[in-house]
Amino acid sequence: MRKIKIFDTTLRDGEQSPGFTMTLDEKIKFGMQLEKLNVDVIEAGFAASNEKDLKAIQEISKNVTSPIITSLARCVKDDIDKAYESLKYAKKKRIHVFIATSDIHMKDKLHMSKEEVLVRVRKMVSYAKSLCDDIEFSLEDATRTNIDFMVKVISVAIESGASTINIPDTVGYITPDEYKNIIRCIKSNVKNIDKVTLSTHCHNDLGLATSNTLSAIEEGVNQVECTVNGIGERAGNAALEEIVMALKVRNDYYNADTNINIKEIINSSKMLVDITKSPVQNNKPVVGSNAFIQSSGIHVDGILKNPKTYSIFDTKQLGIETDGIVIGVHSGKHTIKYKLDSLNIDYDINKLDKYVLEIKNYLSTNKTITDEKLIEIVNTINKIKKLQIKL
Repeated sequence: MRKIKIFDTTLRDGEQSPGFTMTLDEKIKFGMQLEKLNVDVIEAGFAASNEKDLKAIQEISKNVTSPIITSLARCVKDDIDKAYESLKYAKKKRIHVFIATSDIHMKDKLHMSKEEVLVRVRKMVSYAKSLCDDIEFSLEDATRTNIDFMVKVISVAIESGASTINIPDTVGYITPDEYKNIIRCIKSNVKNIDKVTLSTHCHNDLGLATSNTLSAIEEGVNQVECTVNGIGERAGNAALEEIVMALKVRNDYYNADTNINIKEIINSSKMLVDITKSPVQNNKPVVGSNAFIQSSGIHVDGILKNPKTYSIFDTKQLGIETDGIVIGVHSGKHTIKYKLDSLNIDYDINKLDKYVLEIKNYLSTNKTITDEKLIEIVNTINKIKKLQIKL
């Protein structure tokens, strides 16, 4: 089974998003959590952006030793120098250089021709390689780049010493089939592409980041760049937890897995929420509070007979010990009876219909019901002969 490298950019792409700024101590703390999560690469920051980022990368490098630590840099000598300086304490280091290659970026942002970009790539990747053996090269806005030019840029980057080639969907524009075609074309037309690691970096502007990443894995990509909780600029990045669990649950299809310690996924998500004060939505896949919750009577009946009827993997793999069954407005007798039994409540089985009606009556004006309220309802019904129910 193929092993897919997890390149986590929560501390760089995620942290630079408005509202997700972290202090130095928070960055170190989260970097250490990423090590527990067992990610392969941590992009710890963009050293040239400011002195705080440079120092943060250095401090993370002192405290985190297992993953590769990388620092982002434009194809600019000063950026590369600062990236290298920021990595001086890293046990395993990587310089990640990038330049935009789409027509709109080259013309309107860089004011550079294609020839000038090719010269810059050759010069700066070679320079970075002279400082550090592990070099990743990214083509910013790759998915809106002319494919023939992309092939030329990648070829130059590999010739100049890049050992990882990243194909970012910088603005979340591409679709899964189109992304597959790009990867396929690169693999067919770039000399020595089989000698380097091919990587993805997908943004979620159209909600396709995880799908695009998985489609690239199908085409043979062996590194994926992602963030915990999918945080990042604009609509965010491909979510680490979604990619990892998709490969875990469907390894029969992808024939691929990661080195991630999945029991640390929930801890990593909760820590990030605590640091950033930005909660994930309740129905967020894998880490949302409702991700494994069942309340429908039909669903609970199935779950009680065989958990696999409505749960595609054992939540204990993630360290979640709860059964995931809660009472909601659509719950039926199976759910109510199960909950009463699990709470060891003394109830009358002959009054189960009355319990159900009163609980639904309560939930018609309340979004949730606590165990204490459930006990109160049962005790009330048990003590009186006649109960008026609003229908």
